[in-house]
Amino acid sequence: MNTVSPRSPAPSFDTRHFRQALGQFATGVTVITTRLADGTFRGLTASSFNSVSLEPPLVLWSLANTANSMPIFTGNSHYVINVLAADQAHLATRFATRGINPWDGVEYELSRTGHPILKGASAWFECHNRSRYPEGDHVIFVGEVELCEFSPSPPLIFHGGQFGNLG
Repeated sequence: MNTVSPRSPAPSFDTRHFRQALGQFATGVTVITTRLADGTFRGLTASSFNSVSLEPPLVLWSLANTANSMPIFTGNSHYVINVLAADQAHLATRFATRGINPWDGVEYELSRTGHPILKGASAWFECHNRSRYPEGDHVIFVGEVELCEFSPSPPLIFHGGQFGNLG
């Protein structure tokens, strides 16, 4: 079954306007983490997280085609999606900053497959890297959740270009 529709006309708005409109949708904030074969940890901040299916348990997130970490996440079999708690905005900023080691001083524990889970996260999902779909200037990653946990900590929210919480 082909699910690709014919191309629509060119949009009547620019990228900046589109980005501002998207900013009106409040999202949670995640840090996606993984471990390389040499034991090195990698992680990145993403707000493009969503549930897909309960049976089987599937979630998705997306990554820009130009991201330096694209080969890491397309090549690894597993990753952990850490849903940041309201008091973890510093981690969102840290894992989105280039040129630093975001792991310095960060507390974590290892998943059953050896991938880092950030301590204090509101929830986490250990995923098998099930499939990837290139769309536009991003790749959509679909993960099959093998294990997950959550806490009563309220999540970190991103809206209008700023971090916030549900309170």
